[in-house]
Amino acid sequence: MVSPGILLVDKPTGLTSHDVVARTRRAFGTRKVGHAGTLDPMATGLLVIGIEGATRLLTYIVGADKTYLATIRLGQTTGTDDAEGEILTTAAPEAWDAVTDEAVSAGITQLTGEISQVPSAVSAIKVDGRRAYERVRAGEEVVLAARDVVVSRFDLLATRRGEAHLDLDVVVDCSSGTYIRSLARDLGASLGVGGHLTALRRTRVGPFDVSDAVDLDALEGAATLAPGEAAARILPVLEMSADEARDLRHGKRLSGQAARLEEAIGAAIDPEGLLIGIVEKRGADLKSAMNMPEGDR
Repeated sequence: MVSPGILLVDKPTGLTSHDVVARTRRAFGTRKVGHAGTLDPMATGLLVIGIEGATRLLTYIVGADKTYLATIRLGQTTGTDDAEGEILTTAAPEAWDAVTDEAVSAGITQLTGEISQVPSAVSAIKVDGRRAYERVRAGEEVVLAARDVVVSRFDLLATRRGEAHLDLDVVVDCSSGTYIRSLARDLGASLGVGGHLTALRRTRVGPFDVSDAVDLDALEGAATLAPGEAAARILPVLEMSADEARDLRHGKRLSGQAARLEEAIGAAIDPEGLLIGIVEKRGADLKSAMNMPEGDR
């Protein structure tokens, strides 16, 4: 029997997130595998994978903030806002006169904090039931609505000047739903030379770090985080007595216990350290929002 757990995988470039899920299914011998947030094929880095009953925890991980290392190339635009797309424009030599270090710094500052961002047209966002990138590949013109995101850190680490471009190595901390390709596009547009993403690596998802991840060729026998341990990283922990654990597992409310939970939801852990499920306030009571399947704790 496959044990449930959260697996951290360092995705290589050239593979889709679904490819990694498929490899994980084969390695662990189960179909019940999912992930908490897609990475483009070009991107590398952290994928948070759920196995068996732990897939139920992915809902509570997918909205976590994230950290990325990226390289932005100023001087060219592409049809996908990254290096996989066809080059559409190249900046004229005279356009570079305005691209000073101060101008780059100011452009980055404008894209830091609470911003409104238009996702790339080749994103996985659904438009009338179909992915935006599917519509683009079918020749349709797609313009997505702007969304509010938070970029809490956008720091310049290094610069490299080429003959007709300027590469910026950056680190970005951001809310879920932020598109780094869009940051590259918008920074280039604000500087008048265009821009796109040439490298992207996700190093953190909430409390999970890529330094703890396994390579794709080491999936066989890879260690996973038990559901209780993983839930304790992302949510407040409520330790339950054996009687309370039994009641929650049977779908009963814990009467008058809402004051034990300071936040909206919490991880209910039984005396053996096993995850009972996720609880939420319901009036003065605590009620299960999600119960782990029997044997999958």
